[in-house]
Amino acid sequence: MPKVSVKVKWGKEMYPGVEVNTDDDPVLFKAQIFALTGVQPERQKVVCKGVTLRDDAWGNFKLTNNALVLVMGSKEEDVPAAPVEQTRFVEDMNESELATALDLPEGLINLGNTCYMNATVQCLKTVPELKNALLNYDPTSGGGTAGGLTSALSETMRSLEGGGAGACAAAAARLLHALHAAAPRLAERGAGGQLAQQDASECWTEIIRALSMRLQSTPESHSKPLIEQYFGGTLDVELVCSEADEPPTRSTETFLQLSCFISQDVKYLQSGLRSKMSEQITKMSETLGRDAVYTKTSKISRLPAYLTVQFVRFYYKEKESINAKILKDVKFPLELDVYELCSPELQERLTPMRTKFKELEEASVEAALSSKNKNHGDSKKEIKRKATLPYWFENDVGSNNSGYYRLQAVLTHRGRSSSSGHYVAWVARGDGWLRCDDDAVSPVTEEEVLKLSGGGDWHCAYLLLYGPKILELSQEGDSPEPMITDEASGPDPPTALA
Repeated sequence: MPKVSVKVKWGKEMYPGVEVNTDDDPVLFKAQIFALTGVQPERQKVVCKGVTLRDDAWGNFKLTNNALVLVMGSKEEDVPAAPVEQTRFVEDMNESELATALDLPEGLINLGNTCYMNATVQCLKTVPELKNALLNYDPTSGGGTAGGLTSALSETMRSLEGGGAGACAAAAARLLHALHAAAPRLAERGAGGQLAQQDASECWTEIIRALSMRLQSTPESHSKPLIEQYFGGTLDVELVCSEADEPPTRSTETFLQLSCFISQDVKYLQSGLRSKMSEQITKMSETLGRDAVYTKTSKISRLPAYLTVQFVRFYYKEKESINAKILKDVKFPLELDVYELCSPELQERLTPMRTKFKELEEASVEAALSSKNKNHGDSKKEIKRKATLPYWFENDVGSNNSGYYRLQAVLTHRGRSSSSGHYVAWVARGDGWLRCDDDAVSPVTEEEVLKLSGGGDWHCAYLLLYGPKILELSQEGDSPEPMITDEASGPDPPTALA
C-alpha cells in the first residue's frame, strides 16, 4: 500500500487527510509537512508509533491509513513587526516582509545539501525561451528518466511562477527524486545518512542533457532541440604538428559551454577563454609513428544566444583524496565581447550589428550633450514605444549576431571542496540583481555581484550565464524596420514537444 492518508499533528495543530506515497523518498513527505507547518525539513523530527523517520529511507517507519504522525520542530522566528503607524524601512524588514514589499520571487527550500540543485534551477530560470518551453511542457508525454526530470523541472518552474512556498517545496522534492533517478551518482549519502553535497556543474550538465532530449524549439529551428538552438555553439578547429611537416587537420566541434581554465597568469575571464583557444596537445602522428606535440587552434563559428562559462576551479588532490578548489581571483565583466574569439567568417557576419550598436551609442552621447544646451521646455518629447532588433541571424534563430553579451546569472560556491560548502544563485532581474540562497531571496547590487570573482573564502563564481545584449531603438531611429516584441529577449516563446 504505497499511498496512504495520515493525520499530521504539530503542536496544537492537527492536519487530517494528508496523502503520502511511500514509493517516493521520505524527503518528499517532509516537504509536504513544511508546506503545512512552515517547519524546514532539517528542523523536523517526524515520529510514528515511536519510530523516527530518516531522510534516506522509510525503514521501519510504517504508515497505515489514518495513522497519527507527530512532528516536532519550530519555525525560524521572524523579526517582530513594528507598530502599524510606524514607517517601515527596508533595513528593518525580515526576509518575508522584504519579499512582499519588493515583489521578490519564490525560492526553493534546501532538502538537505540540495543547494547545488536550487542554484542551478534559479540560473536556468533566467532564460525566457527555456522557461516558457518548460511552462508549456506536457508532463504526460513520458520519455524515461529524461522525461521525468523535464516534467519535474516543468512543475518547479510553474511553482516558482506563483505557486507559493508550499508548492515550491513539494516541487523541489519531486525534482530531487527525478534528478536522482536520472543521475544516481547525485544520490550519494554521507556516513550519517544525510545527502552528500554534489557539484553544481554536474547537476547543470545532467539537467541540460535531459532537456536536450525532451524539448523542441520554435518552428524556425527546423526541429532543432531547444538546448542546441539557444545554448549550442560550434568551433572551427585546426591541428598543426609542431614536430613534422604535416598538412593541417581541420574539423568542427560543438559546445554547450566554454571553460575558463585558471592558471597563474589568468586574471580576467577573457584571458582565460583566450588561452583555451590555442593550446598544445599530444596525439599520435601518422607521419612519425609516435606521439607528437600539436598546436590546437579553435575559433568560434557559431555563437549561441546564451553563453555558459565554467570556471574550472576544482581539481583532484590525490594526497587528501578530495576535490580541492582554486580560490584565485578572476575578474568577469557585466558585459562580455567575444568577437576576438570568433572565426574571420563569423566576425564578418557580426560586423553589421556591431556597427548599429556603435551608431546607437554615439547617437546617445550626442543626444545627451544636446539636451544640456536646451531648456527643459524645449527638450520635452512624447515618449514612444521602444523597438528591438533581433539578436539572432535571420536564418539562425537562437544565435547571437553581434558578439555582445550581458551577464544574467552567476552560480557561486563558498567552501574549499566541491563535496562541501554552499552554492548560491545570483540572477539579474530588470535593472537590479537578486541573491537566491535556497528559499531566501534578497536584492543585491551590481557591486556585490562583481565581488564574486574569488580570491578568498567568500562566494566565488563557478558558472556564468551570459544572455544576448539587446539593441533597442526608438521609432525615430533611421535603422531598418525593427521588430517589436513583447519581450526584449527574443521571438515568440518556443513550444515544448514530447
